[in-house]
Amino acid sequence: MKPHRWKYQVLPATLTIILLLVVLSYGQEGPTQSSNKSGQSREIQKVSVVAERFNFTPSKIKVKEGTLLEITLTSDDTFHGFRMPSAKINQVIPARGRGSVKVVFDAKEKGSYAFECSRPCGAGHTMMRGVIIVE
Repeated sequence: MKPHRWKYQVLPATLTIILLLVVLSYGQEGPTQSSNKSGQSREIQKVSVVAERFNFTPSKIKVKEGTLLEITLTSDDTFHGFRMPSAKINQVIPARGRGSVKVVFDAKEKGSYAFECSRPCGAGHTMMRGVIIVE
């Protein structure tokens, strides 16, 4: 008894469809609002920050109190770091062409929150700073 030819065509077709769905869903942006435990909606603000010897662009970010701030970090040259001691955030920013990294800052309270480069990147490294202002 010969096996049916269609049996050998269904599996590759199914895998192709699954792969296509995964590829199409990759990289889509998430929601712009989030809900907390009490069901209240929270605003999500997204910002892209570029690190380059010896600054962050932008270096000043303003958000409303209660906002979740999603920061996408990229570098225009070498490896850098992104450290916010008050939020216990410390991430390595990949060198140019090696991708990006995302960090989330929960702006629960009004105030100024400093961030800095945490990887020595040259003579001006100590000047590589910025601030998030929660209003």
